[in-house]
Amino acid sequence: MSDGCVTFRMIRHALGRLLLVFGLFLGCYGPVRAQSPQSRQLRQALARASSDTTRVLLLADLSASYRYSRFDSVRYYARKGLSLARQIGYRKGEGRCLSRIGILLGERGNLPQALRVDLQALHLNEESHDVEGTARTLNQTGLLYYALEDYRPSLSYYFRAQRLYQEGGVRDTSQIISVLTNIGASYQGLGQFDSAAYFLQRAWHFTIHSRSVHQSCWGNPAPYVLREIGLLQASLQKPEVAATHYRLSYQRAIPENDLRSASRAYQYLAELYKSSHQTDSSIFYARKALRMGQALPFVAGIVRTSALLTEAYEAQQRPDSTLKYLRILRTAQDSLYNPQRIKQLDAIGFAEQQRLRQLENEQQEFVAQVRTATLIAGIGVLLLISILLGHSNRQQQRANTRLRTLNNQVTSQATELTAQRDSLARTLQELKITQGQLVLRERMASLGELMAGVAREIQQPVSHARKIAAVSMELCEEVRAELAKAQLAPYDHEVVDEMLRNLGQNQAKILQHTQRAESIVRGMLEYSQGDGSRQNTDLNRLAEEYLRFTYHDLRARHRHFHAALLPSLDPAVGRVELVRQNLGRALVGIFTAALQAVQHRRAEADEEYVPQVALTTKRTAVGVEIRVRDNGLGLSEEACASLFQRFPVGGHVGESSLGLSLSYDVITKGLGGTLSVQSREGEFTEFCITLPLPATTPKGLESTLLT
Repeated sequence: MSDGCVTFRMIRHALGRLLLVFGLFLGCYGPVRAQSPQSRQLRQALARASSDTTRVLLLADLSASYRYSRFDSVRYYARKGLSLARQIGYRKGEGRCLSRIGILLGERGNLPQALRVDLQALHLNEESHDVEGTARTLNQTGLLYYALEDYRPSLSYYFRAQRLYQEGGVRDTSQIISVLTNIGASYQGLGQFDSAAYFLQRAWHFTIHSRSVHQSCWGNPAPYVLREIGLLQASLQKPEVAATHYRLSYQRAIPENDLRSASRAYQYLAELYKSSHQTDSSIFYARKALRMGQALPFVAGIVRTSALLTEAYEAQQRPDSTLKYLRILRTAQDSLYNPQRIKQLDAIGFAEQQRLRQLENEQQEFVAQVRTATLIAGIGVLLLISILLGHSNRQQQRANTRLRTLNNQVTSQATELTAQRDSLARTLQELKITQGQLVLRERMASLGELMAGVAREIQQPVSHARKIAAVSMELCEEVRAELAKAQLAPYDHEVVDEMLRNLGQNQAKILQHTQRAESIVRGMLEYSQGDGSRQNTDLNRLAEEYLRFTYHDLRARHRHFHAALLPSLDPAVGRVELVRQNLGRALVGIFTAALQAVQHRRAEADEEYVPQVALTTKRTAVGVEIRVRDNGLGLSEEACASLFQRFPVGGHVGESSLGLSLSYDVITKGLGGTLSVQSREGEFTEFCITLPLPATTPKGLESTLLT
């Protein structure tokens, strides 16, 4: 009897393994072809190619068409093209084929070697003036840092690639969509969901309206864009919308043979089900994601899915499965996060930064030499002209002497008339400015009263919600204590206990958010009814809150306006003693001017322009520094000189100009600091605020109000 049972188990185990292999075959290769849709056309074009240079470029494109389906084909065609390019000395083709090899190394987890190959390809791209190849290499170099969740350097590479695509007039919309999606994904990793949504919406707009996206060797990027939009929806607590996008991503990946996007979509679905405590569904999709990731192999995806499966099986107390996936996780982590490789990656990146700085210095020196030579030549020409004109001037001096007396009389009369006209114009301008200031003060006073009323209306329900949440937490603890005394089945006891624990956690989150709402209400009341006393303030948090407050206020009036907010806050700034409401009023004026500048340029620029406002804080030896930079229309030197004056000469008087004059008074007189501006027409405007430490602030200034 026991032998029969053993035989039955062996047969069942063999059938199970056979079904698993068959399922893998159907799951990974059944719905998709063995190649991308573009591969066949590229092979036909390769067979018809008459020149070696054309063959090299077609081999590079053919290698790219297999990037997410068959890594052996990527390596085969890239190496074949690289060998031919080196034989004929074709630098452009060599750079493109090396870039394809860099993709292969990055997907398999060898990030240092991938970065080394990408930088070598980048040098060849720049040497051969290959704009499209340079932009593509910069894009995939940013992906290496994105794989390590180091989003700041990845954004730097993505924006450089986007600028090259725009300036070079590249028509391959598939690559442009890829860069926009990567930028949105990096902003999502940084938690800046407004900026992420802006770039992902642009990417999806290009995807659905482009007529040539299916013709690119890089394939249709729709699966990638859909899954990243889904990930953003999940971050915004919209799980049903996110799941819909993940499923659409997998469906769109099937005709493209995009195993990487399909694996990612399954992985995100598994993580979504895990967060909703649907363990069986999470394990199902995680195993599908892992199978597809191992088929490539896609190391970053293997790390995420094997970790997910390890935690799931450990929670179910299944040690065999836990150990199996833990081994897969360790192997993938050693490949991707090996400390020695990370050090190599940092060293290679640092060397590349040094090379870029040296190249920039050499370019600046060359420009300086050209300017010097031009200046010397100009001086020589001017000297020659002055010698020729000197003789003519001496002849004209006699005639000029005769006319001088008459000219003096006419000039005297004209000066009197001009003085009278200028006096009348100044009087009229002062009246207009005074009227504008009165209107602005009245608006600010009305805004303060409105904020105070809104704050008081919000304060009472928020306070009640906080008290109820606190009482609910205590009731949860009491119920759990009483539950411990009750006679229940162990499973029922665990279920009820977990439900009470989740309820307690939800009440704790409600309590946390209501406390945050109360702090916002206090800030609104301080803004409208500040007493001018110093308070211990988190300067970084204050500046970022006022930036977003001003941005959303402008969007409420102009709902189609969007801008990328780029805060870069120095943690060393810490908490500073200052008059919080005065600094808030000053920051609102400066942020308003910056946002209006990018809004005006957006109205005049093309669709490729991205409005950006950067906020930077820094602690110095004598105080703190706040910089606000926009990429708007910029200002002329004459406009900068009178920007903070109450009566600017020849300047446009508007709400932003009046707000800047008030901000200048608050910072210089009320806070004892300085406010300066730097600008370049058509490029940027940057405001710099310096605030001294409390020990260096002149006495009596901290309570000064706007005059």
